[in-house]
Amino acid sequence: MMAIGIAGILLAFPAYNQIPKGADAVTGLWLTGNGKGKIQIFKGNDGLFHGKIAWMTDPLEDGKPKLDKHNPDPSKRKTPILGLQLMRGFRFEGERVWVDGKIYDPERGSDYSCKITLVNENTLNVRGFIGLSLFGRTDTWKRVQGKL
Repeated sequence: MMAIGIAGILLAFPAYNQIPKGADAVTGLWLTGNGKGKIQIFKGNDGLFHGKIAWMTDPLEDGKPKLDKHNPDPSKRKTPILGLQLMRGFRFEGERVWVDGKIYDPERGSDYSCKITLVNENTLNVRGFIGLSLFGRTDTWKRVQGKL
C-alpha cells in the first residue's frame, strides 16, 4: 500500500519525472537568458564539463567576426567570439548541480566562478560569482531542441 502511495505522489508531479539524472544531463545546446547566444555544453576528455559559443545573433562587427577584444591577455584579443570556450572545468556534484567551474564574459573580459543547476529537463540556472556564490548573478538558460 505504501508503494502505491509513493507512486501516486510521483505521478502527481510530472515535472519531477522529467528531470534527467546523471552528470551528462547538462550536455546539449542552451539559449542564454538574453537570447543573444547559444552555448554548447559538452563533457571533455578530462571528465569535466565545458561550454563554447555555438551561435550568436550578431557574430559580425564591421563585416568581420567579432573578436575577444576585452580579453585581459593581449595575445587572445584577436580570437573570434563565435566558437570561444567560455565555460570550463565543471564537476558534477550530484542532485543536478555542477560546481567548481569558471565562466568567461567576453563583453567584459572577466572570468567568474560558476555553478550550474539543472532546474528541469529544459531549464538551466547558471550562477556566476566572485568569491561566495551569495554575491553573484544567475542567468536562466533554455534547452534548444534540434540543430542550430
